Amino acid sequence: MQLTGIHHLTAVTAEAARNHAFYTRTLGMRLVKKTVNQDDVSAYHLFYADAEASPGSDLTFFDWRVTPERRGTNAIIRTALRVSGADTLAWWADRLTTEGVKHEGIVARDGRLTLDFEDFEGQRLSLIDDGGMGDAHPWDRSPVPAERQIRGLGPIVMSVPALEPTDVVLTHVMGMRAVRSYELAGSTVHVYEMGEGGPAAELHVAVEPHLPRARQGAGSVHHVAFRTPDEEQYRAWAARLNELRVPSSGPVDRFYFRSLYFREPNGILFEIATDGPGFAQDEPAEALGEKLALPPFLEPRRAQIEAGLVPLETVSV
Repeated sequence: MQLTGIHHLTAVTAEAARNHAFYTRTLGMRLVKKTVNQDDVSAYHLFYADAEASPGSDLTFFDWRVTPERRGTNAIIRTALRVSGADTLAWWADRLTTEGVKHEGIVARDGRLTLDFEDFEGQRLSLIDDGGMGDAHPWDRSPVPAERQIRGLGPIVMSVPALEPTDVVLTHVMGMRAVRSYELAGSTVHVYEMGEGGPAAELHVAVEPHLPRARQGAGSVHHVAFRTPDEEQYRAWAARLNELRVPSSGPVDRFYFRSLYFREPNGILFEIATDGPGFAQDEPAEALGEKLALPPFLEPRRAQIEAGLVPLETVSV
């Protein structure tokens, strides 16, 4: 029983229409599911991914009308998006400049070429050269050429005031491996890997005791999810958390995947999610994200839910 990598990351936006424009037009990702937060149906839940909505490629957003985040520790602080090749990073640096997106230029970090930037709400992102590892599923309707498109997520960077409590959860509870560390802006970042390793299966933990505690808001990250391949292992993870007396949500059926939520010692929300069944359960693969999709238990409330949402396509951005 082993986690195989990053499944998805969910962040917070206060402006769904601008968010949709940025991630589909500027970054060229595919909107693969336009649905609602199942626990708060007044808010969109938007999923951006590769052409096939592959597990490990989903960057998702809750649309909440909230104030900007207060940055600090006890939080996920940066999300990396994988691309292939130094020439692709150079292409992205030019594109971000052309699109008016501020970036920090290309640097070498932890042995990989990296390009840090932020979206319009301060969501901290990086493009990294993953060396072409793994499969790529480019979207043929993206404004970004196929060979330059974002291939998936990872690594994910989180900040904690002290390493030891988090290390216990990552290694002894979740079975990750501590493999190396590096220095960044005066802090030590510890790298943990899962499964076969590599950038799609890494969690980076920055130790930053000098920072205040973060407060979630627009531009922040809500949670990170880790991949488990099937229902059998998913049930085993639920049993493991229970046996170790780790408080959790217990099994949650999200229709598109199965979820299990718990918090590490600093309050950062983790999720374990199954690779399937996938996003093509309720709409054709070629038309993913084109209409509001609701899981079956919410379908009887469609009229009420749609009335409370602002159509993405009719908002000036």
